[in-house]
Amino acid sequence: MKINLRHIPDEGLHVEGETPAEEVLALPSSEPVRALGPVCYALDVGKNADGLWATGEASVDLELQCVRCLENFAYPLRVDDIAWQTELPAGETVDLTPLLREDILLTLPAYPHCDWAGDKVCPNHPQSASLPIESAPVGNATAWNALDQLELPRPARKKKA
Repeated sequence: MKINLRHIPDEGLHVEGETPAEEVLALPSSEPVRALGPVCYALDVGKNADGLWATGEASVDLELQCVRCLENFAYPLRVDDIAWQTELPAGETVDLTPLLREDILLTLPAYPHCDWAGDKVCPNHPQSASLPIESAPVGNATAWNALDQLELPRPARKKKA
């Protein structure tokens, strides 16, 4: 996604479109992530004395692999808060692809779960089979309740000789 610096007016430039995900993401084929469509973007780009700036949003539909059951599932990745500031390059054009790639990769879930949207239950999630999503405890409540119910055996007292 290259932009000619001469085409950016003083008030900034709105750039909108889509580009093939393979060009933006550059993921190795061994990764459990696959793009299902192009990367769509809407950016406002400008330049000032400090450099080049851009704000906006991007999206791409991905296929991820669940870390629990290893099933593939669709995941619509959205980056709604793009904000970049970089030095003006020496040439006439600037390539925003590396900045877009970084924001998308940082937004990927670290541990993707097939039940992320709440519309399905992952077969390998220990609590999802017994608890509906709306009644699932929040925070550490489950851990504390389990500890409160725990009865520890008392150590045997030593007899005095």
